[in-house]
Amino acid sequence: MSTWRPCDQVESAIAWQYGIERNDGPTTLVFSRQNLAQQLRTAEQLANVYRGGYVLKDCTDTPEVILIATGSEVGITVEAADKLTAAGHKMRVVSMPSTDVFDKQNTAYRESVLPAAAKSRMAVEAGIADYWYKYVGLNGVIVGMTTFGESAPAEQLFEEFGFTVDNVVAKAQALLK
Repeated sequence: MSTWRPCDQVESAIAWQYGIERNDGPTTLVFSRQNLAQQLRTAEQLANVYRGGYVLKDCTDTPEVILIATGSEVGITVEAADKLTAAGHKMRVVSMPSTDVFDKQNTAYRESVLPAAAKSRMAVEAGIADYWYKYVGLNGVIVGMTTFGESAPAEQLFEEFGFTVDNVVAKAQALLK
């Protein structure tokens, strides 16, 4: 099973194409109920969406913190990175719509997206938190769910569980210390 959690209509179209063209198993597309902001991309970034994970927003030199997000959380993560960059920090945002596709990429590509030299990492996903330690390491931070079954308007749930720009900024600032 290949699973895609796109952050906007561009990633959705690419995920759909991937699923249609895939002939070695099923593909699941997990969509958000919320309206999601369109992310700007270069031609290279568009090509790299097909690789399951890619650098959506970058800095010069080695990033102080890599922020990894998927689905509806990419937008708030980009906003948080913008705030942190404005404060003088070197931030990288990685959109990872499909971890299983990203994991199949060669080592050089995975290293180009998640360089080993960048030790401070945070993942943001309104899904199960534990899975993301694979990418952030044991010292990384995850803004994710550890419970199941809450129901309310999205804005209320995002606030309740910390899926906000301010919370992502605060958690990243803690990593910077």
